[in-house]
Amino acid sequence: MNTYTLAALAAYFLLMIAIGIYAWAKTRATSEGYLLAGRNLGPAVTALSAGASDMSGWLLLGLPGALFAGGLVEAWIAIGLTIGAGLNWIIVAPRLREQTERLGDALTIPQFLANRFPEARTLLRVTSAIIIVGFFTVYTASGMVGGGKLFETAFAGALPGTGLSDYMTGILVTAGIVLVYTMIGGFLAVSLTDFVQGMIMMAALVVMPLVILFAAPPATVAAAPPEGFLSLTHGATLVGVISAVTWGLGYFGQPHIIVRFMAIDRVENVPTARAIGMSWMVISLVGAVAVGLAGRAYADTHGIKVEDPETIFILLAGILFHPAVTGFLYAALLAAIMSTISAQLLVSSSSLTEDFYRLFLRRDASEREAVNIGRLCVALVAAAALVIAADPDSEVLGLVANAWAGFGAAFGPLILLALTWERMTGAGAVAGLVTGAAVVAGWIALGWNKAFLGGPGLYEIVPGFIASLAAIVVVSRLTARAPAARV
Repeated sequence: MNTYTLAALAAYFLLMIAIGIYAWAKTRATSEGYLLAGRNLGPAVTALSAGASDMSGWLLLGLPGALFAGGLVEAWIAIGLTIGAGLNWIIVAPRLREQTERLGDALTIPQFLANRFPEARTLLRVTSAIIIVGFFTVYTASGMVGGGKLFETAFAGALPGTGLSDYMTGILVTAGIVLVYTMIGGFLAVSLTDFVQGMIMMAALVVMPLVILFAAPPATVAAAPPEGFLSLTHGATLVGVISAVTWGLGYFGQPHIIVRFMAIDRVENVPTARAIGMSWMVISLVGAVAVGLAGRAYADTHGIKVEDPETIFILLAGILFHPAVTGFLYAALLAAIMSTISAQLLVSSSSLTEDFYRLFLRRDASEREAVNIGRLCVALVAAAALVIAADPDSEVLGLVANAWAGFGAAFGPLILLALTWERMTGAGAVAGLVTGAAVVAGWIALGWNKAFLGGPGLYEIVPGFIASLAAIVVVSRLTARAPAARV
């Protein structure tokens, strides 16, 4: 790797650590300060923090890779996500910000659910915390896989004699930097780094397709795109389109995204944050789609063999740009990966601290003790994710899809109805939470997400979301109305 590239990456790493130290100096040593930055985020930081923590490495690896391999038909995922994110900002954001503060000043999603349904307080907190930590460990592993793939492709065996593979080195470096600024600065550090990382990601996704289209070296061979490659419907099936579009359902139940809504300074600033966040998202998704399509055209016309489609962004960054710019583009990829990992680690840590440690072990723990336990939990979840990510054959999009579906089905209907339906009961909340997670896990275990009734697989979020929604409504109507706080 060129010295300029290494220097750019080093500068990026130092910037992230510096932000962590700044956040540590600004954040009060309280649980609210460490976990929600004192509910004092401005709309721009809230918007880009939600977007950057959402997109992860799949935006620059998984999605371009899917478009590279399958053509424009894979863009249905991006369409579904855009619709889902918009509805999430409209329906969930203002209500969650207002209700989490009013109903007991909840710092975590499990705490909010416990305050909303006091008759099932302990069961809800424990069950939701188990699901959060379990699925987030897998989700965090997907980000580490992205870091491993970056180093494996970019360094290409440049670390002889170290005893570490390039893949494992990438995982360790990615996890190490994230751990430093997350453990030091908490939610404020994560949110500020998300803002910077979101700007870097968007810039990279605008620059790369433009360079491919207008400034790339002349083609060496003439190559026509495969038949139907630029069609949204070629080869598409109804089940396939449903599976792609319903990725958008997952937004309502992603704790690392919706917790950003809890931290914005005022409910009145939600519309501003929504406009900023959706603009960022549309630009970034269009850029990712363009990288996949233009990258395929470039590879075909220049006779480049791409063994792993998910590495097309990395390969083009090394081929088309000055080494210093290549370092910036690699930093953009790391930004996508690290912003999501840090958000997931912090949410997992908050659940372990507030919904296990303070609930069962040390109810009278001081604020400083709780913050220190939260930092320890960040490290523990990261270590578990490292074990999963150590498999170099892992696919980023596959791991993300499983975790996304798990959260979307378990928490999506639960959050939507808890915020909008006054007749919902604690028993219904528990039923929906367990049913959604169980159906998703069972669907994956049976392989029905890959082949269903002799045809293509149906994305597990569809049956999980429907089953969870039905369980909440049926059980709530069958159980006595709880004395919960009014919505």
